[in-house]
Amino acid sequence: MSVSQSSQTVEQQQFFNVIQDRRSVRSYDPEVKIPREEMNEILQQATLAPSGANLQPWRFLVIDSQELKQKLLPIAFNQQQVIEASAVIAVLGDLECYKLAEKIYGMAVDAGYMPAETAKSFVERYQGMFASMPKETIRRSVSIDGGLVSMQLMLVARAKGYDTVPMGGYDQAKFVEAFDIPERYAPVMLIAIGKAAKPGHPTVRLPIQDVAFFNEMPKA
Repeated sequence: MSVSQSSQTVEQQQFFNVIQDRRSVRSYDPEVKIPREEMNEILQQATLAPSGANLQPWRFLVIDSQELKQKLLPIAFNQQQVIEASAVIAVLGDLECYKLAEKIYGMAVDAGYMPAETAKSFVERYQGMFASMPKETIRRSVSIDGGLVSMQLMLVARAKGYDTVPMGGYDQAKFVEAFDIPERYAPVMLIAIGKAAKPGHPTVRLPIQDVAFFNEMPKA
């Protein structure tokens, strides 16, 4: 095996370790606080996730104030990780993400990734498309992208030695009201993040033969 092949194998194993070590952790060390700078690094890496038309509709409300975590606790059905974790990240989908198309594609032009004329045509296309799209279709689209960025966020956190748990169990209407979330933003999920006090439980997965099929689906 060549040096480059050996290095590639090590990199692959490190990545696989991150995936395999990620567990849903519900018990956190309340003394561990993730610095804002490091939290921004985690979020920045997470935003390398793909999104439709690269419109990056994810928005993050990072709740790291203990007072606000207490406020969130009953809304999240009194799940203890809300107050023990360093922070709870509310992942939101921006239903008006197309309004930033000009900025996004302008940045791509400045970076030398595409000609200005191409960027202009993309901006016009996607702004027109989203303007005529039913709100529920947009909501579904930003929810998919929100799921992609959420998974990436949890893997980045694990790579940096932190633990997470995705939370769909909370009252969305009460969350929106309590945290004054504008109608423009659709809640996707909450993610508790911090340092585990107890490891997450090991879990099992269905064999791949039960979930993956090649070229055609089984009849029953």
